[in-house]
Amino acid sequence: MKLDALIDFFQSFVPESVARFPEFYAEDAWFKDPFNEVCGILAIQRIFTHMFCQVQEPRFVVTEQVADAGGAMLTWDFHFRVRGRREPLLIRGVSHLKFDAAGKVNFHRDYWDAAEELYEKLPVLGLLMRGLRKALAA
Repeated sequence: MKLDALIDFFQSFVPESVARFPEFYAEDAWFKDPFNEVCGILAIQRIFTHMFCQVQEPRFVVTEQVADAGGAMLTWDFHFRVRGRREPLLIRGVSHLKFDAAGKVNFHRDYWDAAEELYEKLPVLGLLMRGLRKALAA
């Protein structure tokens, strides 16, 4: 796997990029994030196509990478806007990737805190989540 090419793929991601997943992902690749768990390129493509329908101006920025021949860990910032909201939002996360013998991604697990990184930033739900966090803090 050419990790730099994969990073560039995500950092320059546009709706047309979704068709390029077979260049980087194995046909039976597994993907999991806080909202999805799927197997296969078509299912992974549906998730990212859906992302472009749900948010505006999505942009990934890889901030760190640790890799060996079998896989990589990428830390990233996901910048986006929500319809009807002026200010941009930011989610920080980590992707754990594993590569098959052909060098394609066959395992992709995204780790990020949906409560802190997303729910707390939403108007009504955010108030509830911030209150809950405050009540549970030591």
